[in-house]
Amino acid sequence: MKAVGYFVEGAHRNGNRRSIGEQNRAFLDFCTRFGFEVAGTFLDTDNPDAAGSGFRQMLQFLSRDDRGFMVVAIDSLGVLGPDLGQSAMKLLTMEATGVQVVSVHSGKELARELVSDWAERDEGPPVSERVRSAMRRKAVKGEALGRPPYGYRVGPRRRLELVPDEAVVVRYIFKLYLHDDMGIRKIAGQLNEENIPTRRGGRWSMVTVRDLLRNRAYLGTYTRFGVKVPGSHPPLVSPEDFRRVQERLQSRSATVRERKVTPFLLSGIVYCARCGNRMIGVSRRQKWTTKAGEKKAASYRYYQCESRTNQNACGYNTQRAQELEDRLRQLLGEDTEGVRRVRRAGNVDSYVLDLGSQVEKIEARMRRVRRQVEELVADAANELISVERMKALGQELVREQQELEEELAATKARLSAHESEAERHRYLDELRHRVVAEWDALDFTELQTILREVVDRLEVDGAEARLYLRP
Repeated sequence: MKAVGYFVEGAHRNGNRRSIGEQNRAFLDFCTRFGFEVAGTFLDTDNPDAAGSGFRQMLQFLSRDDRGFMVVAIDSLGVLGPDLGQSAMKLLTMEATGVQVVSVHSGKELARELVSDWAERDEGPPVSERVRSAMRRKAVKGEALGRPPYGYRVGPRRRLELVPDEAVVVRYIFKLYLHDDMGIRKIAGQLNEENIPTRRGGRWSMVTVRDLLRNRAYLGTYTRFGVKVPGSHPPLVSPEDFRRVQERLQSRSATVRERKVTPFLLSGIVYCARCGNRMIGVSRRQKWTTKAGEKKAASYRYYQCESRTNQNACGYNTQRAQELEDRLRQLLGEDTEGVRRVRRAGNVDSYVLDLGSQVEKIEARMRRVRRQVEELVADAANELISVERMKALGQELVREQQELEEELAATKARLSAHESEAERHRYLDELRHRVVAEWDALDFTELQTILREVVDRLEVDGAEARLYLRP
């Protein structure tokens, strides 16, 4: 049997700093006592998370098909990080390769030592569960949690109470849908035409109207965390009317679910030149019978102004999908002044801002995964799950974390490629020529990714189209 040693300079054990030499001697003594052959050792000095770190080199080594049976022996949990949360993430990452991580001093599983140390912190149930329990207790009392629904505000006793002006709008929306037989899109248009703002002062859309019609809070029942408290606040609609509305919504949504959704290539980059809002992809099916009695059917795909689709506003600005996509390909291939570069957000490269935002979102998701790992360890420490179950569930989180790390590295690389304006322009020009030449050969996802990287926006109005490349 073989063993791998992993050392980190300056790691602590029982509060004492351990040198590389001390860790190495403890590892060699472990191999002698338990009869292991040394398969290799890996060292980190200052940044174990760097791309070329000893930890990553060790993971690559452990992932080899020809590695055979082996264990990873470590001086202490302090080698894996300065806190138990980081230690848990790295420990589960190593075990996800199929090896067992053990202590060089006892030869026992380091995962059990991790759980034991966590239990000694005497923190009780996981923080997330304590928070959920406290919120459930509040919900049972009918106390409002989070942002109140449109039509209500949180009163002095944490109970929902009516906002008169908004309550009138809620009743009006239910009346238009149920008694005036208006669809969701037309209701949004009606509210916008009457200059009735949303709570935030914005325009109504199909989504906001639909969500309002589905909200059971308007029955006077407070629902949160699986707790229902009937009569906790004044209702705005009768149970019978609410039931009829849900039946009508359900019948329409069932029809929509039967359709096969096919993504649109230019989603997010094509805009209406009339109102400045985005154009969204719309699919329509049509059936007819010819004079000869032959039944025919056809599907149509086009881009339509979102203001018209969701808010029943703007004019009838519609573009056939294939024709507009062909038009974009033609414009990208023209090296003329008609293809202009613009800067948005106060002359700040919007694409760089987008990449920075992506980095922040990925890092936030990574922090969430780490919190989930910590909750698993806490559950094991409180004997809510077994150590084996902790490791099994942890492997899924580890895989997600590794995917996020790869996505983060790729995004940072793209961000770095855009730091120099000259390099950025050259890079985007190469991408533009590539997408024109390889348009038909690229798969949908890769083609869409390149277009979003090259194109700032395509503004269309009838036969006119203006292309703006990213600066």
